[in-house]
Order: sequence, then C-alpha cells, then structure tokens
Amino acid sequence: MKKLIALMLSIVLCLSFTLSFNAAENEVEIEKIEFNNQDFIKGMDISSLISLENSGVRFYDFDKNEADLLKILSQNGVNCVRVRIWNNPFDAEGNGYGGGNNDINTALKIAKRAAEYNLSVLLDFHYSDFWADPSKQKAPKAWEGLTLSEKAEAVKSFTESSLEKVRETGVNIAMVQIGNETNGGIAGVYTWAEMAEIFKAGSSAVRSFDKNIKIAVHFTNPEKTDYIKSLADFLDEYKVDYDVFALSYYPYWHGSLSNLTEVLNYTAATYDKYVMVAETSYANTLTDSDGHPNTVSSGSNDSGENLLWDFSVQGQAEEVRAVMNAVNNVENSKGLGVFYWEGAWISVGDLSALSGEEYMNKLGDNKLLWEKYGSGWASSYSAEYDPDDAGKWYGGSAVDNQAFFNSGGEALPSLRVFSLVDEKDEEVLIGDVNGDKKVNIPDVTLIQKFLAQLSKIYEKSADVDGDNAVTILDATHIQRYIAKIETELPIGKISS
Repeated sequence: MKKLIALMLSIVLCLSFTLSFNAAENEVEIEKIEFNNQDFIKGMDISSLISLENSGVRFYDFDKNEADLLKILSQNGVNCVRVRIWNNPFDAEGNGYGGGNNDINTALKIAKRAAEYNLSVLLDFHYSDFWADPSKQKAPKAWEGLTLSEKAEAVKSFTESSLEKVRETGVNIAMVQIGNETNGGIAGVYTWAEMAEIFKAGSSAVRSFDKNIKIAVHFTNPEKTDYIKSLADFLDEYKVDYDVFALSYYPYWHGSLSNLTEVLNYTAATYDKYVMVAETSYANTLTDSDGHPNTVSSGSNDSGENLLWDFSVQGQAEEVRAVMNAVNNVENSKGLGVFYWEGAWISVGDLSALSGEEYMNKLGDNKLLWEKYGSGWASSYSAEYDPDDAGKWYGGSAVDNQAFFNSGGEALPSLRVFSLVDEKDEEVLIGDVNGDKKVNIPDVTLIQKFLAQLSKIYEKSADVDGDNAVTILDATHIQRYIAKIETELPIGKISS
C-alpha cells in the first residue's frame, strides 16, 4: 500500500503545475433567487423525447457520458416535466402526424422514466389530435359531430382513462392542464359558455380521480393585458374549477417581464389562484442545425425591446432566470413555477458544418427520420388533419437553437440555471470530484486529467484546500486522506 501511495505521489509531482479555476470555459453565472414559494416548479417540456430517441438522438451529461435525459435533468435542478397528450395523432394507416406523435402511450413511456428519477409530471391535454394553440383548437377526429354535452362527456372519459394509465407508471402527477393555449376555443368549441363546459368536464375528471392534483388552465398573449384579465374574469363568471392560471411567455412576442408579473398578479390577487408560466424559451445561437427554419433566426424574432439577453448560452440562462423571477415576484407566494418549452428538441442530424451536396444528402436523411418517427414539428401525414398549416409547412425542429443541448446532444452550461438559481446552499462532499459520493483514487485521477486539460470537473468539491483554485495540491490532499496521513481536509472533515 505504501508503494502505491508513493507511486501516486510521484505522478502528482510530475504533473505539478497550477491551473487557476475561476469559472470553467463556457460556464454560466446566475444570480440566485430567494423563492417565496418553497414548492416552486423548475420544469421542462420534453414531449418530443421518444421520437427523438427513435430517430437516433442521444443525450450526454457534462462529463460527455451518455445518459437518460430524465437523469440529466434531475441532476441539474429540474423537478417536473411537462408532457403533451393528443388523442390520436395518426392517420388511418397508422402514420404519425409528427411533433413527437404524442398519444397517451408516448406519455406513459416518459412518465415511467420520470418516476425513476423522482421527477413529477404535468400532463398537458390538448383535446385535439394535433397542435392546439390560439389559431386552432380542432376537435379530435373521433369527436367530430358530437353535441356539446356529448363532447364534454368524451373529455371527461378521455381524461379519466388517461390518468388511470399514467398512475400505473408510479409517477407523481403534480398537475393536469385542461387545454393548451385556449384563448379562442377548446376541443372544437369557440364560445365562452361552451368552452366553460369543456373546462368543467376536464376538471371534474381530475377532481374525481385525485383531489391533490392541481388543475391548470392555459392561455397566451400576456402582452394583451386587459384581455388576459378578462379571461380570469370569464373563468370566475362561469364558475370553472381550477387551481393554476398559466400563461405562455416568449419574450420576442409577449411583452415585458413587468407586464407578465402584472397580469399574473391580477388573477392571483383577485381570485386567489396560483399562477405560472407554462411555456418559455430563448435561443442560445442564431445558427440552425437541422435544415428546418427556426422560430428565432437572423431576421426572424431576433430583435425587439423585450429581448434583453444575448443569443448565447449565458443569455439563454439569464432569460430563464428572469422569467422565474417575474413569476416569483407575484404577491402572496402565488407564483408557482416556470416550464421551459421543449428544452431537448435538438436536430436529428447536424447540418451546421455542411454545404452543397453533402448538406442536401444529410437533409434528405433528416426528412426521412422526421417522417418515420415524428421527430419534426409535423410530418406530411398531418395534412389529413391540418391541411392549411402543418400539411404545407411540415418539417423538422423549429427550436433546435433553443435547447439546452448542442446538436450532438451534449448538455450546455445553460442547463445549470435550474440548480444555480436556487437560494438554498448546495450540499457538497469535499473531495468527491466525480460525484459518486465517495472520496477515492478516481477523484485524484480526475483532477490530474483536468490539470492536463483532458477533462472537466466539479469545482466545488475539487477545490479541497479552499484557495479558489484547483491545483495539484488538491489531488495531493485527497491522496493523503485516502492513505490516512490526513484525517480531514483543509476546509473541513469529510467521510468516504
């Protein structure tokens, strides 16, 4: 044993140069938030996950190790995932409409994995066979021709049966969203009185299933201040039963952060409801990687008085932090949380460095994957259901430059915002450089690789002597501790 220690110490001396550690390359700096609501949701919509994986996409943690996306999110401060549910996003031959082909079976696959990593879920019912948003709220194919009362009963039945299936996965259903961006309709009905009946049917299903599950209604366009307030008034007038008033907030469309807080405050204070942002996102680059036009690109949604952050990894993290802070500023601790929209919807094939024939060939490969697995926002098969929009403009991801992963699936430092923003002190086992909850020789090796610029490390646990630099002396202290020459490290006792 003494020979081994001597050998290790000699290796350390051979590598005895110092590399000061202030902030790792491409790390982000985020000001913390003292959350008023201790159950503040730091969530992410990952609905496209299964279709991406089927298309060959893989995800990697900060050490470039392949890992389950749910695990990576859990390790970096995300505590809830949002999953959309469409009734039947397939044509008569079984071809998927795209956008993740998010039927209940897809939701179950994601929910099961969320449970494994102690993540709760928000189930986002669109009550449609494909995308539901302010411009389209088409009823599922199977509900066409139903009367209002029949449609309400179908909503209740579909919600109840879906919840029963999700419960069997073992996941914690934290919230159910009754409709998606329902400004002008839901499930093919478009008057306030009729919409209220659909909302009531959905909420009734949730209440009878489990009274502890929060019920959310979801709207968008918070920049239309008076209109959003009138929606809250409408819900109260028609006695819709819900717990959470949720809005989408994309800064290139939806006004200022101060206005966002104002409209959320109105519902929270007037009707004693929780409020949250169900969708937000921000580009970390203006470069496209999959050959399909992006929502934010050069000349498109890339300027405006409310775009307060650079289109960079740091800027992306700052936008998330700012939206969280805007929700947290709602009075009486009624700000419940923020969900980032599709933070892992990256390219199924990176084209960013290609040109000419090579580019076109790779784009052709991507199109085949989008069609086969539904990993683009829409496939050509969606024309059956949505001929005027998806049927014309189908293709890949419009938000690959707004993900927290690069085009190769490697986690970007901006993902750390979900943990860095938290005011609570992080528990760190000093000397546990590789995060395996032990202090041993692999930790020494990892510091050596870091000093040789061959690997990244977790600086909080690697700075053993507390001098704000990771040096060869830190590795030496760990070795001496392992050899029981030191009983504790310079900045405090540790246990292996």
